[in-house]
Amino acid sequence: MGAAGYTGGELICVLLGHPEAEIVFAHSESNAGNPVASVHGGLLGDTDMVFSSEMPFSEVDVVFFCFGHGKSEQFLKEHTIPEHVKIIDLAQDFRIRGNHDYVYGLPELNAELIRNARHVANPGCFATAIQLALLPAAQMGLLTEPVSVNAITGSTGAGQKPSATTHFSWRTGNLSIYKPFTHQHLAEIRQSLTQVIPSLETDNALPPIDFIPYRGGFARGIFCTAVVRCATANSTHDFVSGYKEFYRSAAFTHYCDWSINLKQVVNTNKCLVHVDVFDDKLLITSCIDNLLKGAVGQAVQNMNLMFGLDECAGLRLKASAF
Repeated sequence: MGAAGYTGGELICVLLGHPEAEIVFAHSESNAGNPVASVHGGLLGDTDMVFSSEMPFSEVDVVFFCFGHGKSEQFLKEHTIPEHVKIIDLAQDFRIRGNHDYVYGLPELNAELIRNARHVANPGCFATAIQLALLPAAQMGLLTEPVSVNAITGSTGAGQKPSATTHFSWRTGNLSIYKPFTHQHLAEIRQSLTQVIPSLETDNALPPIDFIPYRGGFARGIFCTAVVRCATANSTHDFVSGYKEFYRSAAFTHYCDWSINLKQVVNTNKCLVHVDVFDDKLLITSCIDNLLKGAVGQAVQNMNLMFGLDECAGLRLKASAF
C-alpha cells in the first residue's frame, strides 16, 4: 500500500529479489494502471507490474503499509483486512505501546516477539540508528546523565513529495537542522531504552536525550554520533566487549573496530556501530541506509522473522567498494 513513494519503490525492488516472496499487487490510487517502472525508473527491465487500484487482501499473506504518517490507522478504520493477513506498518502510527497489538519491529531488541506477531510497527529511520547506537550502553547501565545525539539524514528521508527543503538546488551542498530536541522519533527511542533497563519503571527515570537532526546534501543514509558521559572505571576494552556481545547474534548490526563511514552501509540493510572513549565520555557512532535498514530492509527482515524464513533472505545487499 502506498507503492508509488520512495519506500514503496524500494520495497518492490527488494521483494523482486526475495527467493520466497511474490508481489501480488502494488497499490497506488494516483498511479493505477501505470507501469511501476514509469514511476520507479530503476525497475525498468526488472518487472512489467502495473500499479493497482484494487486491494485483493484475500490473496496475500502479508501487506506492507507505506503510507504517510497518520494514514495507516485511518485506513484500518475504513477497510477490513482478513485475520490471516499479517501487517507491517512503516509509518509511526503504532510504534508506541497502547491500545493495539502491534509489536515494535526492531529485530535486535524484539526478535522473539516479532516471530510470533500478526502486526508489526516498523521503527523510524532516525530511531533505528540512534537506538542501535545506545541500546548496549543502556544495558551496561551507562545512561545516567543527559545524552547528546547528532544525526544527519539524506533527502529521501523526507519522502517523494517535493518541499522547500528537498529541492536539489536548495539541498545540495547545504546543511540545516530541523525539529531540534522535539523530533517525533524520540518517543520510540525512549520506549526501547527503558525496555532494556530493568531498574527504570517509567520513562521519566531516563535522562534526557538531546537530539539534533540535520538535513544533509546527499540522497540516502543516516550518520549518527552520540555522546554518553560515563564516570566509571570501565576500560575501552570493556565498553567494546559490551557492544560486541550485545550484537553477537544480530544478523545485520555489526560492531566495527575502526571508524565507520556512510558509504559502508548505503544500499545495504546493515547498521555499523563504533565506540571511542575520551576521558569520561563515550563517543558512539552508527550509520544505516535510511531507506533499507531504516525502512523497507528492516520491514523485509521483520517479514522473514514473522514467517519463519531465513532472517537474511532477500537482504544480502552489498555496499559499493568506492
